[in-house]
Amino acid sequence: MTDPALIELTNVVDGRDVPAHTGATTAVVDPSTGQEYARAPRSGPRDVDDAYAAADRAAVSWGRTTPAERQAALLALADLVEAHADELIAAESRNTGKPLHLTATDEIPPCADQLRFFAGAARVLTGLAAGEYLAGHTSWVRREPVGVVGQVTPWNYPLMMAVWKIAPALAAGNTVVLKPSDTTPVTTVRLAQLAAQVVPPGVLNVVCGDRDTGRALVAHRRPDLVAITGSVRAGVEVARAAADGLKRVHLELGGNAPVVVFDDADVAAAAEGIAEAGYYNAGQDCTAATRVLVHGRVRADLVAALGQAARARRTGPPEDPQVAFGPLNSAGQLDRVRGFLERLPGHAQVVAGGGRPAGPGYFLEATVVDGLRQGDEAVQEEIFGPVVTVQEFTDEDEAVRLANDVRFGLAASVWTTDHARALRVSRALDFGVVWLNTHLPFVAEMPHGGFKHSGHGKDLSLYGLEDYTRIKHVMSAFGD
Repeated sequence: MTDPALIELTNVVDGRDVPAHTGATTAVVDPSTGQEYARAPRSGPRDVDDAYAAADRAAVSWGRTTPAERQAALLALADLVEAHADELIAAESRNTGKPLHLTATDEIPPCADQLRFFAGAARVLTGLAAGEYLAGHTSWVRREPVGVVGQVTPWNYPLMMAVWKIAPALAAGNTVVLKPSDTTPVTTVRLAQLAAQVVPPGVLNVVCGDRDTGRALVAHRRPDLVAITGSVRAGVEVARAAADGLKRVHLELGGNAPVVVFDDADVAAAAEGIAEAGYYNAGQDCTAATRVLVHGRVRADLVAALGQAARARRTGPPEDPQVAFGPLNSAGQLDRVRGFLERLPGHAQVVAGGGRPAGPGYFLEATVVDGLRQGDEAVQEEIFGPVVTVQEFTDEDEAVRLANDVRFGLAASVWTTDHARALRVSRALDFGVVWLNTHLPFVAEMPHGGFKHSGHGKDLSLYGLEDYTRIKHVMSAFGD
């Protein structure tokens, strides 16, 4: 029998709350306590069929709405997000363990802002000017919605990543079937319920479930494009499944961001910036500042400063206004991150952290590991936890070589007071986002996306909107 105290989630299909046909559910756990507090549907193929059928029915009419109509809907959804901010903050914090004060300031306002950005962007699509490129004929370009889009979002920023995916897709005139992570579905379901108040039935559908549900969503015959934010493993699996139907794919995958600190940098500012960007959200961020490369002349100073910064950042429960970050997502994620620390080679030294605070939940201290070498597992693989590693370099060429010598290419940062060097190194780094003397800020107007195994496609910005469109050339003969 179901515990009456548990929150019972549903899917949101065709603008209605509906249970899964399977009747199966998945436990939703508060990672700050380790206790189950909700149940979410574990949807099957029939549920995915229903969601795509609803999206298909809505696709033509929604695709033919004017940009102004789509703008109005997204602006209304942004207003609803703000009106329900307290509810969403509490739900996101409980589902992820994030500190309440950081969720309130760093996540809900950007969600509303990004919805408003794409609401405006819907009305400023760009392309070649119409003209007579062939005598007697006028050509112009139509930018059209792709159609029906399947989307999969991760557990590290459940609400924000749902907005990153939903906003450009709807702004471009597409309909959506989205599956949130099975560990963090709560705010995505609530966002879809709010959206049902301002968009027609079938425009936005959310289907909860596990990896099998995600596989059914991706392999389904209906979507014209499949977009995912997730791990490299998941991205490869999505690309393979999409290939059978020649579906377009939009992949925003893992990262392993190098942070290159030169000997002329402000070491104190660099250490503070690295700690802020490395431990935020317990390091569960594909752009986290976790792989530090530092010039040998300032290595000792930087390591000491990083150790001090790590020890100053406390983890703890969401309601504590003094904590810098919350727990890891799950017991499995905690075990995975601790495994990196347990397998460190003998030449590596844990300078700070590495332990678990007393009490329940999946917490891990802010950690600094010095003495890493390029071939080490903790350098080559994405740790996705509150762990910052440190390596040494001797000159600019070596710094660039070490930074680029991983399979990922999502984000990087350069810390230097030499403007010419900053320009040279930012050009040489093989990463989709490069920050100079900062790390982690995003704005809706600028694109986010990577190279290599970090995937392809852009979130945010007009480039993100364009990824959810297709291009059609129309030519008309106008006679003599």
